[in-house]
Amino acid sequence: MGQDSERAIGFELGMINNLTRRCLNQRFAENGLEDLGGIQGPVIGAIYSNSKKGDVFQKDIEKWFQIRRSTATVMLQSMEQKGLIERISVPGDKRLKKIVLTKKAEERHFKVKKQIEKFHRELEEGISPEEKKEFLRILDQIRKNLEK
Repeated sequence: MGQDSERAIGFELGMINNLTRRCLNQRFAENGLEDLGGIQGPVIGAIYSNSKKGDVFQKDIEKWFQIRRSTATVMLQSMEQKGLIERISVPGDKRLKKIVLTKKAEERHFKVKKQIEKFHRELEEGISPEEKKEFLRILDQIRKNLEK
């Protein structure tokens, strides 16, 4: 890599995103969770956590993961085919369907959670609490810049 002033933040974020996804997918595969590629593992975790507070809908997942409606639709269809989620009609609005984890997904949630927690610890190795706080502040600013 060149000097820091020559490195483009967008390019670096893209590389980190690809590497993160590849590492998580490899870890999932090593632990019998290979069918949870991409963000499906974290999505199961988000549905699990947030369903304790209320119903979860596709629009929630789109917002939490900053993904397009079409991306969420394809991913949720895949998860439904794998027997990980069910879409259940909401009384009063036949078009609206809440997303509910199946028993299979709930069992896998704990394996996924364990792998993600371990992965986060490894990511943060050698980074002080102050450095982490500053890094997250910078990421928040980048997010604000992108949302303009």
